Amino acid sequence: MSVDQATVRRIAHLARIAVTDEEVPNLQSELNAILAFVEQLGEVDVTGVEPMTSVTPMAMKKRVDAVTDGGFPEKVTGNAPVSEDGFFVVPKVVE
Repeated sequence: MSVDQATVRRIAHLARIAVTDEEVPNLQSELNAILAFVEQLGEVDVTGVEPMTSVTPMAMKKRVDAVTDGGFPEKVTGNAPVSEDGFFVVPKVVE
């Protein structure tokens, strides 16, 4: 796969990067080198290799998925300008 100058300008536009006409050939060669490297990765034989999510094997910490009030509603609503019965009181914005 090869990237032409129009594609470089389009990528720069989508990435919101200002690119001058002098920079386009350099960016074109850099993008083509990156794509050539990615194509080389596709040629590597990975049969029998398990996919990994981390360099070191580790189990994710899990907690019980339970709904709670946090255990301290007074602290949560303590800094609110107005609260009532453990809830924030806000001005009505929809009629």
